[in-house]
This record gives sequence, structure tokens and C-alpha cells, in this order.
Amino acid sequence: MSFEQMWSDLAPIGRAASSGGYFRQPFGSAERECHAWFLEQCAARGLDVETDGNGNTVGWWRSGSGPSVLTGSHLDSVLDGGAYDGPLGVVSSLAAIDRLRERGFVPDRPIGVGAFVEEEGSRFGLACLGSQLMTGAVSSERAKELRDRDGTPLLDAMNAVGLEPDLGDSALLDGVGCFVELHVEQGRDLVDRGAAVGVASGIWPHGRYRFDFTGQANHAGTTRMEDRHDPMLTFAMTALAANKQARLGGQRATFGRVQVEPNGTNAVPAKVSAWLDARCSDEATLAALVAEIERQGSQRAERDGTSLAVSAESVSGSVAFDPALAQRLAADHAGADWPVLATQAGHDAGILSAAGILTAMLFVRNPTGVSHSPAEFAETADCLVGVDALADSLERLAGPGAPR
Repeated sequence: MSFEQMWSDLAPIGRAASSGGYFRQPFGSAERECHAWFLEQCAARGLDVETDGNGNTVGWWRSGSGPSVLTGSHLDSVLDGGAYDGPLGVVSSLAAIDRLRERGFVPDRPIGVGAFVEEEGSRFGLACLGSQLMTGAVSSERAKELRDRDGTPLLDAMNAVGLEPDLGDSALLDGVGCFVELHVEQGRDLVDRGAAVGVASGIWPHGRYRFDFTGQANHAGTTRMEDRHDPMLTFAMTALAANKQARLGGQRATFGRVQVEPNGTNAVPAKVSAWLDARCSDEATLAALVAEIERQGSQRAERDGTSLAVSAESVSGSVAFDPALAQRLAADHAGADWPVLATQAGHDAGILSAAGILTAMLFVRNPTGVSHSPAEFAETADCLVGVDALADSLERLAGPGAPR
């Protein structure tokens, strides 16, 4: 089946008619439908499917021996997300297997196509949850505490779709020597360089932090402005401070989720909880940025008669992909090298790299640079270049003479 046909089959699943965005939340009906589609595609190619108790799945092309080469990505989305973030890597991996077989290529070592669960953290608040569970980066105690916004425990959500959660290290990674993830670029670097495909050098450190602003609920009409202890005001000024500090340092700071209590139109709020997503070029800068935002927020809270408490929900360190592998994959394609670039977005590749697996990433050009939005896009022609790029990479890693 062609890339175009597979993409067409996936396109309607979980798509909102109103916005055109996608709602493929982990262990929900749309994401499970995508997973069923993946199983069908693996079966059509004669791949040997293995699934762990948490829903991570790999279809294996059993050939040769020695350390296996894994590729793939994820099928879940952020709320009202784009079509390409995640699924492009899964579809391209299947298409790359087809391309290699069309070439008559027989790998010297097994090649797997993986689909990881809950990469976005859109339901249970922890990004790359599936791969973190696979590698043991998340403890079973913490996993058992995770709840979605409706209060559903992670384990209950897994059980509801027939999974038997296994919160230890996953056997799916046994024997994996290398992982290559293809992903749509979430920025405009490749547009500026005039290149359809690039190779990742590393991932910026990033974290998610909960800011709880507490004040005093009161009447919106009868309470004089000078008598208020309004946590919404404290939050607003903290969000402005985050924006300014990130801009000054060329970093990233975003308050993208807010929860207000009691959330009434005619009431001064009692509490505002807001989640900060912060990303920086290095770990010291990340820590300093968050500390400065917290400092300014606390100072504002003193003036407003409110209080601020900050807690880190997840923090991921910087990832430097193996430079020799990146150069090997980037070198000499039709007489030119692919560009090598850093990314500010987190990926399953970063988790596997941190677990000691040799890891690389390929990016496909995004003409708008927009991601985590219905406007996310990649031209079909560029996607097909990406398929060939991934097939070339797998051939270099699993063919005769590949490094072991």
C-alpha cells in the first residue's frame, strides 16, 4: 500500500469537523482505532507484532541477526492537534519497509516499526509516557498516581481497552541497538535552509511546571478593586513576566493550560492553576528561567495579597544524539548532505537515547512551521522524500557493513 493511501486511510480518524484538528487521546476510541489500523498494516506486511502491557507495539521484520534497528513514532495527538505530529513517522516507517523490499534489500539484522503510546502527555500530563514506561524512566509508584482531567487513573484507562499494564522495563527493547525516528519538523529551520529533510543534533531540555495562585473568592460587583485578592491578576502578570524573560534570553516559555476555581463570570477567583512549558538551550538556563519567573510571580503575589506555589511535574534534560551517527545518516545524498539541526520539542527518541540506545532523528520540512495545531502541514512530495530518506537510513544501519 502506498504512502498516500495509508495517509488517506488515517486522515479521518479522530478529526473534529469544526476545527479540522485531531483528538486522538491515549486509550480513547480514536487512538485505539489508529492502533488497530497499525496492526492491520503490520499484518499486511507479514511483520511479527509484539505489544507490551502498556500498549507500546512493534512490528518486526525478522531477518538476519545481531542488534536490531527500530524506527517508528506515535499515533496520539495533543488536543485539537495536527495530522502529522507522530503519525507521519509511523506511516513513513511502514512505507520505508515497502521501499526497501521494492529495492530487493534483505537486512542483515531485524528491523522493527514501533508505535508508542501517550507521547504527547495530553491525557495523563506526562510526555513520552509510553517510552518512559518502556525504559523504566517512570517508576511504577508514579505511574499508579497518574490521573487524567476527569480523575480516571492511568491503570484503569489501560484496563478499559483490554491492556494488562506492565510498569517495569519493556521486553520490546531487548536486543535493540539503534532507533531512528522520523518526525515532521516543528519549526521553520528546513524552510529557511531550502531542504526537504534534516537530521537532529539534539533536543533542548524542557519541563512542565504547575503554578498554583491562591487568593480570595469574592463578588465581582460589590468588591472594590482595592479590596480584592485576585489570583487571576497575579497569574496574568506572571504570564507576562514569563514571556519577557524568555524573549530576552532567546528561550521558550508558555502558559498553555489554565484552570480557574470557581470559574464563575461574576466572581473573583479563589484559585488559578496554570501550567508552564519551559524550554531552553541548556539545563542551567532552564533552571534560571523558571526560577526568575517564579521570583517575579511571588513578588506580584505579595502586592496582590495572594500566594504562589510552584511544582515541577516533569523535567527532561538535554539530549545530544550521537554526532557520528547523525553525520553518517546526513552524509552524501545525491551529492549533498542533509542539514543537521537541533530541536526544541521532546520526542520518544530522546527517552530511548537517555536509556543508552544509539538514536537519531530525521525531520521532514513543514512549510508553515506550525505544529500542535490543525494548521500543521507537510507537502506530499516532501513526505515521499522523507520515506526515501528513512529507507536509506535503515539500509545504512541494517545492511552489509553496518556498524555493530
